[in-house]
Amino acid sequence: MDILLTTVCKIFIHCDIGMEIPQSTNFIEEIINEDLKNNVCTGVITRFPPEPNGYLHIGHAKSICLNFGIAIKYNGRCNLRLDDTNPEKEDVEYVESIKHDIQWLGFNWDGEVRHASDYFQQLYLWAIVLIKLNKAYVCDMSAEEIAATRGTPSQPGKESPYRNRSVEENLDLFERMKNGEFPDGSKTLRAKIDISSPNMHMRDPVMYRIKHATHHRTGDTWCIYPTYDWAHGQSDYIEGITHSICTLEFEVHRPLYDWFLDQIASGQRPRQIEFARLNLSYTVMSKRMLLKLVQEGYVSGWDDPRMPTIAGLRRRGYTPDSIKIFARTVGVAKKDSMVDIALLEHCIREDLNTKANRVMCVLNPLKVIITNYPENKVEYVEGINNPENQDAGIRKIPFSRIIYIERDDFMENPPKKFFRLSPGSEVRLRYTYFIQCTDVIKDTSGNIIELHCTYDPQTKDGYAPDGRKVKGTIHWVSAQHSLPVLVHLYDRLFTREDPSQVDEGNDFTDYINPDSLKTVHGVIEPSVSNAKAFTNFQFERLGYFTVDPDSHNNNVIFNRTVTLKDTWAKIVQKEG
Repeated sequence: MDILLTTVCKIFIHCDIGMEIPQSTNFIEEIINEDLKNNVCTGVITRFPPEPNGYLHIGHAKSICLNFGIAIKYNGRCNLRLDDTNPEKEDVEYVESIKHDIQWLGFNWDGEVRHASDYFQQLYLWAIVLIKLNKAYVCDMSAEEIAATRGTPSQPGKESPYRNRSVEENLDLFERMKNGEFPDGSKTLRAKIDISSPNMHMRDPVMYRIKHATHHRTGDTWCIYPTYDWAHGQSDYIEGITHSICTLEFEVHRPLYDWFLDQIASGQRPRQIEFARLNLSYTVMSKRMLLKLVQEGYVSGWDDPRMPTIAGLRRRGYTPDSIKIFARTVGVAKKDSMVDIALLEHCIREDLNTKANRVMCVLNPLKVIITNYPENKVEYVEGINNPENQDAGIRKIPFSRIIYIERDDFMENPPKKFFRLSPGSEVRLRYTYFIQCTDVIKDTSGNIIELHCTYDPQTKDGYAPDGRKVKGTIHWVSAQHSLPVLVHLYDRLFTREDPSQVDEGNDFTDYINPDSLKTVHGVIEPSVSNAKAFTNFQFERLGYFTVDPDSHNNNVIFNRTVTLKDTWAKIVQKEG
């Protein structure tokens, strides 16, 4: 699939329904505008209907921004409805995580949280209506037998031997199914539509299956549960949803949803509109795959910062604004495509550039003794918190005789155009003096353990009075005042652009990046000592980092959000 290249489009524009309809920014809004213009509906009601069988991911975030954003734009309402029709895979933990993620993104649903289980009784009564109309029947075939007799897209299916049961027998059996008289999988209720339809979803689909499972809301009240296809459209209808916005895979389900509503609906019905789901490179978006990553220990949990879940992105340091910017930039399309993860990284860089304070952190410390600096002297230099935000102010950074620099900022035998520290060379320490390396101290194995340098006290402001120039500026941390810090260096979880497309004999987990997480022990300036969880910083010259929620005073932990290098910006500049 092609990498998506697009520009930012703004969809969060407020307007009143009674006012002139705003100019469309995508094809969904064009449809809504026409519906309002033609009085198909008098207002706009959307919904976000996730299944509580896992944590929400970045694809869900796009849908959240779309559904809630449209409701905001048209002064409408957006419901949160949990599609809790599969009790064996659902959990209260997932319910709470869904609500938290939506609110963290900055959205609020209309009224109370709704559930498909709120409508179980009504769905049951409507199923009886279909049975009485001779448009639904109880089938004794197993799931495997049903699948085997449905045919293929080019070959018609075969009718169930139970398809022509009488209405009376079907009513009796369905009632007994509800009363728990039959074991799991022994019977289903199927719609009687067209077993030879070219649309596979119209070939007598299952409406109810038997599951003797305790539901997290209804307990043991029910032992028959509606399928997603039976519950979805009817739930939209019950709630008065005007525009049911779904991803493209539901386009072929739409005739089925319309058929169900033809049997039971009167008055305004929801209009289903499909759009392309989000596919993000170097990750997977399937809940089944994400669950496998969690259950088999490839990641530390649903909120592992390598996961594309909203919880994982939050822990990694992504902000609500950055995700909204990403969703708007990707836009709404009618054709599936692969979005380069570099675009998501670009969005968080753009957001944090003006928000994140700068600090100095050394991830691979090398000890430097400034031999001509007074041993007990400590002075404070001024550091700019954020050059992109004048209101961010300045901070005082302690400087002393012994400092740490990055080990990569020194080479004993440097190549040409190495502008950092080397024997006899001079560099600028960020915010303060020039230093020059005079001696290299090694251990018995020949490893460099310490540098001796001298400083020029006339260069405190970073400039030499005699006008001499240095080409390199490096960051540092005072050894006496440094805080030890544990830093998680996260990278992309997979080595393949589309890990869901596996080679024969492989599993998607075979493409997990072995270097997706590296842990290092570094030192950081003391200004971060009281930083709260999820606070974002830019480590100068290194990237953007956030305080992990497991961090505390005696164990400061940072997660790398993203590096400073912005490949997406370079792509855009090149394309431009």
